[in-house]
Formats: sequence, structure tokens, C-alpha cells
Amino acid sequence: MTSPNTLSLDKARFNMIEQQVRPWEVLDPTVLALLDTVPRDLFVSAAHKAMAYIDMELPLGSGADQVMLAPRVQARLVQDLAVQPTDKVLVIGTGSGFTTALLAKLAQRVVSLDIDETIARAAREHLQAAGIANADVRVADAAANGFAACAAEAPWDAILVAGSLAEVPQALLALLAPGGRLAVIAGQEPMMRATFVTRVADASYRTAQPWDTIAPRLRNFPEPSRFSF
Repeated sequence: MTSPNTLSLDKARFNMIEQQVRPWEVLDPTVLALLDTVPRDLFVSAAHKAMAYIDMELPLGSGADQVMLAPRVQARLVQDLAVQPTDKVLVIGTGSGFTTALLAKLAQRVVSLDIDETIARAAREHLQAAGIANADVRVADAAANGFAACAAEAPWDAILVAGSLAEVPQALLALLAPGGRLAVIAGQEPMMRATFVTRVADASYRTAQPWDTIAPRLRNFPEPSRFSF
């Protein structure tokens, strides 16, 4: 017999997809199906389970930057990155592990980096609970030593930066395979843009910025000077 709590979560999941995600132009049937079959409530703490499908960021740790992005933002980043079944994907900023789980369902393999050991450990547990076996969560400062932790298994077919940066580092773009894509939220508050960069040749890139949103900064990435003369 289905419990009232399960029915409540099912209804919340349906509402998330129909009222939050679809209106944000997430229309890919594969991504929508994943949102229905990968339980987002498995990726939040017990204290926030009732809020798992609400249109808001959820805290993951003590820092203001340690959050699970809103469902519509996660879904559209995943959709617009256009991951293929043969892709090897890098995620920078594992967070709860939910975005990593969606990508793992689409890709051949995912390596997911988080700077916080406690958050990374929880993400591993979430992914295991969801039955995700092709995602490897590692503790690493992605930007340190010229992106050494990211370069170890480069080139990547797709890179998703699950937070915001002031600008896209050229050293990170250089880790893309030919035809590879990078997704990140770039810019300064109050206006940031979802930024998708495709490597079209050895040193040539094509950039699109199709929508606006705001996300917390990832730690330890360089910030350009705001002073002008």
C-alpha cells in the first residue's frame, strides 16, 4: 500500500516538472523523464525532504555558497549541455549529487569534484541510494594548480560547473575534447548568464548565453579586478 508521504512526494515531483521546469523551456523528454524517475528527495537532508521539489536553493552546509541549486536551473543546465551516451563528463561542484546523478544517467561516465569533504561524502551516499554506479565523486579544489585535478583525465566531452564564476577560465576550456561543451553560470550579480561554450577546433570556441539566472560563487576561482582607471 502506498503511504501518504509517498503520494505527497509524487505530487510534489509532478508539480515541480509541470509548474517549474517546463515553463523554463526544459522540454527534452529524456530530461523530463529523469526528473520523474530520479528522486530528488534522496539528495537532500531529512530536515529538507519536504522541500526537495520546491523552486528554491536548499542549504547543504554552513556556507552561503553551499547550496543545492533550484530544480529548474539544474534541469536546464543538464538539458542545454546536451550530453551523449558515449560522453565522459566532468562536474565541478558536486553539491548534493543530484545534477551529477542526472548527468550519469545520460553519459557513459561522470567524475564529480567538490572542495568540501563532508558534502562530497554525503553526495556519494545519495548517489549510492539512487543506484548510480557510473559517477565518481572526489574531494578536490578544482581550480588549484592550474586545474590539475580536472586535467588528470582530460580531455572531457562535457564539463558542467555547478555554480557561478566571474568568467570562464581559458585553462578549463582547454580541457575540452574537440566538439566538447562546457556549461557555467557566468558574470556578476545582479545579472548572470548561463554560458555554454563549445570547442569547435583546436583553439576555437563558440559561445552562447541563452538565459539569465543567479547562482552562488564556487570557491577559489579567480575574480577579476573591478577597479578601472
